[in-house]
Parts: sequence; C-alpha cells; structure tokens
Amino acid sequence: MPRIAAHINDAGITLLSGDQITYREPGFALLDAERLTTGNEAFEQARIHPRSIQHRFWSTLSTDPFKDKRFRHLTAADLASRQLEQMWQKRAQGADGLVVAVPPYMQSANLGLFLGIAGEIDIPVIALVDAAVAATRREYQGAVPVHVDMSLHTTSLTRLSQAGRAQVERTEQIDSCGVYALYDTWINAVAEAFVRQSRFDPLHTGETEQLLLNRLGGWLLEASTREQVELHIEYGGRNYNASMDSLRLVDAAAPVYQLIASKLRALFRAEDTPAVQISDRVSRMPGLADMLKARVGGEIFVLEPGAAARGALSRCRDMGAAAGGLSLIRQLPWDQAPVSIQVADREPADARMPTHLLAGSTAHVIGNSPLVLGSQEGESARMIPVPAEMPGVSRRHCSLARRDGQCILEDHSRYGTFLNGHRIDGTSILQVGDTLRVGTPGCEFQLITTDEGNG
Repeated sequence: MPRIAAHINDAGITLLSGDQITYREPGFALLDAERLTTGNEAFEQARIHPRSIQHRFWSTLSTDPFKDKRFRHLTAADLASRQLEQMWQKRAQGADGLVVAVPPYMQSANLGLFLGIAGEIDIPVIALVDAAVAATRREYQGAVPVHVDMSLHTTSLTRLSQAGRAQVERTEQIDSCGVYALYDTWINAVAEAFVRQSRFDPLHTGETEQLLLNRLGGWLLEASTREQVELHIEYGGRNYNASMDSLRLVDAAAPVYQLIASKLRALFRAEDTPAVQISDRVSRMPGLADMLKARVGGEIFVLEPGAAARGALSRCRDMGAAAGGLSLIRQLPWDQAPVSIQVADREPADARMPTHLLAGSTAHVIGNSPLVLGSQEGESARMIPVPAEMPGVSRRHCSLARRDGQCILEDHSRYGTFLNGHRIDGTSILQVGDTLRVGTPGCEFQLITTDEGNG
C-alpha cells in the first residue's frame, strides 16, 4: 500500500502523494457563528473578516481555550484537527501511512498533541522527521550546510552536521520574522503606490485590502524577475493601475532580511564555507537570497517545492509503525549525489572588512596581531579593558585580528560573545556596521572602516 508525506509548515501545509503535491494551504482558520473553515478558504477572508481569523494555532498548538469569549469552546487543537481532516481528504486512494516533516517550532508537547489529533481522525502517522533533515538529501562536501525556511510567524535556521548523514546540530528560531509580517509590509508599500499614482486607497475597505493580499504572490514573483512591477486591481467596476520598482519591495523588507542575515552569520564559524540551503518559499522573497549571498557568503542552494515532504517520504517510506510510539527523527542518510563546493578566493581588500573597532570615541586599529577585549587590563599589549565589575566578562574575553584577508572575531570566554545580538559559535567573520557586545547588560563596540588614503 502506498505511503504519502506531509510537511507541517503553517505558511503552506503540504501533502505529497507520489510525486504530486495534492494539498498546499496556509494555516488559517475562519471562525464565525455558522462555520469553521481552514486553509485557502479562510485565507481569502483574512482582511475582510480579520476578527474572525486565527493563524497561530499551529505555532501555539495546545488544548487551551481561546481567550475570545465567542470562541471559548474551541482550542488551537480543534483548528489543527479541522485542517488535518481537510488535508487528509486529498490523500491518495489506499494510502496506509503518513510520514510527517515537522518544523523546529513544534516541541515535544506539540508533537504529542499532534499525534493524538492524528489518531482521533484515523491518520496513520508512521514517522516524524525534522523538516531540515528531511529536506537535506545530499552532502555538501567542503562546506557547512544551514537550512533556512520561513513559516507564518518565524524563520528557522538549522545548522546540520555531516558525519556520514544529515543530522541536526543547532537550530535557531527568529520570532516575529515570518512571511505574514512581510505580507503586511508589502501590502502597505503597494497601497502607497496606488495612492500616489491613482489617488485610490486600497486599504480603505477590507475587500480591496484582500484583493492586494490575493494578488501579492504574483507581484512578488514579478519582482524577482523584473526591475519594475506592474500593479492592477479591479474594484467596483473600475480598474486601478500603478507601478513600483522591485527594489522598493526589497527595501521595505530590509529590516526582516537583516535579522535573518545577522542570525545566519552567527551560525557559521570563521573557518566554515557556508552552504545556505533555502526552501522554495524563501527563494520567492524578492532580494532575500541575494542579501544572504552578499552578507553570509558561500553558496546558495534553492530547494524544489515540497522538498521536506519529498525527502521524508523517500527515506522513510519503508518504515513500520513503532511499537513503543514515535520519536522525532533528527538524522537521516543522504539519498542523492553529493555536491562539492570549492572555497572561493577571498579578496584582501574586501570593502566590507572593518579596519577599526570603535570603543566610545576611540577607534582601535584591527591588525594582524590580536586586539583583545577583557577585564584583565595590561595582560596584552593591544588590550581594550572592559569593567571587571560587569557581569559575564572574562579576563580575556574575545579577540579581533586580520587573517587571510578577513577580520576574525574569536570568543575565548565561557559567557559568550554577541555579534549583532546573536551569540557566536567560537569564531565569526566581521563586517563593517556590525555591533559587538560582551557582558550583561554589556559593553557594545562598533566595527567601522576608515579612509586611510585621506587620513
């Protein structure tokens, strides 16, 4: 009997049967006095009936009643159950088992509840697999892979080890940094273009705001391939047109993109060659892949649609039901040919490489010999003292130096060194504009460059 696979990501819950995606709908639910609908049907009413919409029930899966008095008889588990029923109706005839790729935001309690819901509606789950491991089907020889995916409200970054197989090494979640926040940002930017060019405000009514949300996916795709996006909506028997530079959409999303790039950089050590593996959803965010390439380096690898479900099904289809219950699978062998990544030659005069560390009003040169930060003043000839009474500071906390055409930060402490708010993993490559923090609440330092040719 055939096995099928699902990927539970609330930005687009996916069901794969054979080689075909038979269901891909967002984790939205519409609640009103007469009906409970989920997926695309609810999404298409999101801006028309915003007070009746729920879209966090997958990321906060629980049996706690909703706080809204109108819906206190319902829980997030009830909404997830309804959407699972809707998805399961799309399954292949005769399917006798479901392999599920799950995102990092689903913890043990969430997974236990998910399995309970699946059991109640007779969905035979035979395996639970970490989504990043499921999506990683080949070895990146000579590099360190990090898998990047976005859900409705978070971005997940998973660093993978490659000791004979793909295995979760470290996962970071960036909250309030998902596709739904970007939708709001882009809808506002598009509405501004309509107001400026046609004197029509599409945010004036819920119906026209929903029109923008429905058309947004196509406009984002156009922005990825063209320098200008042509905007058009029809409402009340009239046509409204506008245009905007694709870079305007990229600029609007820059704060979110910067958060992702900063967190991603902290996952790589200075000696690593990055292999940044992004889902097809991430690849559709205009300008994001280019920013990650520019800020993080290495190579970007774009996965096919449904990659997590495909990878889970390919390697788990022959598993039998576990007698003692299911455990989350966090490592799997590869089933595709490896890719070899060559270390690119680094330009010594990289414009992003800082030349000085700014401490207060004093700029300290970063040279070949280490510039040390710590509480033990005078221990090094090139030392920036940090107050000894500052909690979380070691005597020789961290150091900065030029090496192989790069500016390298190395953490020597037991408390951690933070780059742009994120704790580094031993070493990291610094760039102009970075902020370095040591201690708690901490002393902050800026990475800058000076024009030495002009003094």
